[in-house]
Amino acid sequence: MAAPTQRGLVRLPLRVCLQGAESLLNPIRLAQSSLVVPVRTKKRLILPPRVKTKYTTPEEQKEKMRASGIVIPHEKLERSITLACTASIFDPYIPPEGDARLSSLSKETLKQRAVQLKQSTISQLAIRKVKQYDPNFSSKTFPEMAQKIFIEAHDCLTNFNKDKLHSLVTERCYPEMVRGNRYKTIRWSFVESLEPPRTVQIRHFTMMNKDNLYGQVTVRMHTRQTVVIYDQFGRLMYGAEDVPKDVLEYVVFERHLVNPYSSWRLHGKIVPSWAPPKDPIFQTVMIPGPDLDPSQEFDELQHEIPKPEQMQ
Repeated sequence: MAAPTQRGLVRLPLRVCLQGAESLLNPIRLAQSSLVVPVRTKKRLILPPRVKTKYTTPEEQKEKMRASGIVIPHEKLERSITLACTASIFDPYIPPEGDARLSSLSKETLKQRAVQLKQSTISQLAIRKVKQYDPNFSSKTFPEMAQKIFIEAHDCLTNFNKDKLHSLVTERCYPEMVRGNRYKTIRWSFVESLEPPRTVQIRHFTMMNKDNLYGQVTVRMHTRQTVVIYDQFGRLMYGAEDVPKDVLEYVVFERHLVNPYSSWRLHGKIVPSWAPPKDPIFQTVMIPGPDLDPSQEFDELQHEIPKPEQMQ
């Protein structure tokens, strides 16, 4: 049986140990070893080059489309959210058919007044709620103040006083009054009031939470007005300055009741379904003529102007 062997430790000199440690801590060796270690990187895809377009901006593209004859429709931008007013007319008033035309003693008028008395109970509850935030509010004195706001707002529209117009109309009503009037001239005047304005409906409602309260008042106005619209070339498009017209309108005024610094402003109009259609607007168009040589004049040719086709 073989005898067990004992493994002994060999003692190395101190100089040899220090040389081995210096070789391990050598920065050159460490740098070389770090370069050898592979590092995984993100896989990158090669994208194809973009197709170069002739028009860099959308304005240049629209001008090229207009020059080629393509009609670009009017872009209606989305309105931003605002807490100063609402986006619509809540519970709109339904005007009775034949208002301002039927006599006060006819059967239909008496039936309409009976329906209005039943609906007035909701307005009475709304008056109490509005007076909690506006103690000076009164359904009898408010129509006169509303008519002054209505007249002043339309005067600011014709005189291009935008700063004052913002204080008289809401953020919902302002784009509807200003849209399409950039290259037009408007002449508007208030002649007289055929009937005293009166309050026909009062409503209150909340938005987003119960504490955010709004009030809307619908005022009936039967007035006589004159309105004239000219295009950018000074040609008449609509109306006449010497011919006043009787106008029956149901105007809605709104106020942010929670805000103590707010005021009643013009919010919109209610157009009944039985209202007569508006007069057509005359537009200026270019009539194509014959091709002339530099030596010819149009008066020498007997050219018949084509008549416009009737639109169905």
